[in-house]
Amino acid sequence: MGADLDALAHTILKDNDLGGYTIPTKGLYPYQWNWDSVFVAIGFATFDLNRAWQEIENLFEGQWDDGMVPHILFRKNDPSYFPGPSVWGTKSEPFPTSGHSQPPVAATAVRDLFEQSSAPENADRAKALFPKLMAWHRWWATCRDPKGHGTVAIVHPWESGRDNLPDWDEPLSNVDTTGVPEYTRKDTSHVDPDMRPLKKDYDRYMAILAIGKACGWDAAEVVEKTPFLVADPAITMILLRANRDLLVLADKLGFQNDKAEIEGWIAKQERGMDSLWNPEIKAYVTRNLRTDVLGTGVSSASFLASYAGLSDPKVIEPLNAHFDRIAGKVDFMLPSYDPDHAGFEHKRYWRGPIWAVVNYLAARGMTEAGEVARAEKIRQDTVRLVERSGFAEYFSPVDGSGAGGNSFSWTAAVWLAWATPSLAVNKAA
Repeated sequence: MGADLDALAHTILKDNDLGGYTIPTKGLYPYQWNWDSVFVAIGFATFDLNRAWQEIENLFEGQWDDGMVPHILFRKNDPSYFPGPSVWGTKSEPFPTSGHSQPPVAATAVRDLFEQSSAPENADRAKALFPKLMAWHRWWATCRDPKGHGTVAIVHPWESGRDNLPDWDEPLSNVDTTGVPEYTRKDTSHVDPDMRPLKKDYDRYMAILAIGKACGWDAAEVVEKTPFLVADPAITMILLRANRDLLVLADKLGFQNDKAEIEGWIAKQERGMDSLWNPEIKAYVTRNLRTDVLGTGVSSASFLASYAGLSDPKVIEPLNAHFDRIAGKVDFMLPSYDPDHAGFEHKRYWRGPIWAVVNYLAARGMTEAGEVARAEKIRQDTVRLVERSGFAEYFSPVDGSGAGGNSFSWTAAVWLAWATPSLAVNKAA
């Protein structure tokens, strides 16, 4: 079965390739998405390194002058998706984009690609991307942490990449939706509405988007005026890891003058993580920067601590205890939210389902930290999910059924790069 799934994963990536960039899946997501493309690149790297580089290079074609890399690149108008480029109203070139970003995993992937091959052109491509990565990370450090807390604030749930997390419920409750005009969603025509955000949440998403558009997507003005400003542990930890990898790239590629700035970002983030630790539940959580309210649930973000390079036993030991408790509650790991929490829904978008890409990040960090058994538990469960339900967008941790879109690019990509049993066979050989 493993070889058949490997072949199918290859086919999915090739079928979703629209000529230098890859869509997540046909119908539901017809554009290029930021962190999707980066995970796609690590999948391509298992059989076509040139195409892997091309995926990331093409993503940065959408980078804004201020350094931001948008979460959607609208390379062509597709009426099957809402909200499309006309709703966002950005003035970006060479094509329209969305107005905010997504989790910055690119620097980590660029380091991986660079270290995969010693060919001179590999270094050349990494060197060409390095200043763009620096500009993006600098944007995060300034535009999403304007007060220097050392945490990353998001201005929209979509910016987190974990759109419908229960932790957004409290900050979203302060969003006024009275001025939202009528609109027609397209996502619920592609998949079961029970797997997607509720209308009340979508109304709030649209209200926040309208505020950003009214600000002309000026980063400083959006942060000042948005009612939704939340420090996100997932992006903060992903960026912390990405900064560590960017520092390695700076050293290896000869960008010595940039190292001090990156080291400053890392030190600030390491201090900032303390403000996202909830001592009552002993986990990293969100913090609503408008109300200073901490999140109350354990999301999959907490299990990115090792991936971020955090190693204090006072943090890791309670997180391992949460991991073991949750593993005893569900048949598959790693649910996006704690099954013991009232907000948990096992098949609704980010309120409980498993995402293969988060499994990959969490397991990678655990392996690096020596937590091999827990990492292997996550990988083996990912294998079982794909064998049972194919390359779905996400999966139920309760019964293993697939949900959301099908033939999903990043699920196929992390299968090839990390989950497939063929990797173990190849290493043994």
